[in-house]
Amino acid sequence: MLTRIIGTGSCLPEQIVTNDDLAKIMDTSDEWIASRTGIRKRHLAKEETTASMASEAARRALKDAGIQADEVDMIIVGTITGDYITPSAACQVQDKLGAVNAVAFDINAACAGFMYALHTAYAYLQTGIYRTALVLGAETLSKIMDWTDRSTCVLFGDGAGAAVVQAFEGAEEGKMSKESRGVLAFEQGSDGAKGMVLSCRGRVNNNPLMENPFAPSYVSMDGQEVYKFAVSTVPASIHRVLEKAGLGVGDIKYFVLHQANLRIIQSVAKRLKADADKFPVSLDHCGNISAASVPVLLDEMNRKGMLSRGDKIVMSGFGGGLTWASAVVEW
Repeated sequence: MLTRIIGTGSCLPEQIVTNDDLAKIMDTSDEWIASRTGIRKRHLAKEETTASMASEAARRALKDAGIQADEVDMIIVGTITGDYITPSAACQVQDKLGAVNAVAFDINAACAGFMYALHTAYAYLQTGIYRTALVLGAETLSKIMDWTDRSTCVLFGDGAGAAVVQAFEGAEEGKMSKESRGVLAFEQGSDGAKGMVLSCRGRVNNNPLMENPFAPSYVSMDGQEVYKFAVSTVPASIHRVLEKAGLGVGDIKYFVLHQANLRIIQSVAKRLKADADKFPVSLDHCGNISAASVPVLLDEMNRKGMLSRGDKIVMSGFGGGLTWASAVVEW
């Protein structure tokens, strides 16, 4: 059974906020942010919602794949910023698309959310339960930021990315295998013991027995600990997934990493002893979009014609939980 990504799509909010714009409302500067992170601007939602961006990204992915909404068997959205506790973002997307035959649910794996969703869809497709899946990462991170805390809020943006994933078997598989083997290997893991280094508390108990009034919670991050986790865990994960696929670093055309920080990406490249040109970047104009960053970057690459049939790429997401996940894909 082969499983391939056959279409991609993305959606970013219309409003662009530059580092200079942020410098007008807080003690920061373009030089301060860009030199430490590589970020120069980000898209922030105004009228858009997590579900509306996810739905638009999904429509574009379906169009790219040549697939109709009623052909989709399942929808999985990786997100930590759904518009509602229930219904899920995935159920909202199903409704907006008219994907009446799809089962829909969300996954919370923070910045690794899209990769976890992709792995989950792959498992369903490989067992033959479903044939066509719509996998998304979508976030409105701006609503969980403390916009007085320059150490966190300047890093993040909003947006959504999507991929259509389809299984091929029998005669179809034989035909497709001459062109691409699709998804080759996955590797993922979690370290809950270190989870509080990047956290955002949910709604606290507010029943009649409680005296504490409800108060909103915002993202809290120990940047140094997150950096140490990323630069050690991500290269190790990539080496493991390459070993599973029977490949080496030199076989990979692009490494499509979660766009957290340019220094992290550069450090991963150095530890892998890989050319920095193999690590495309979108964080300069998108910031960190958590679960959406990998699929948004993948769609940018696809639309720019950077990917050709047979190219081998590595995708890797990492972040809150702490969680990480990597995959090797033959395009």
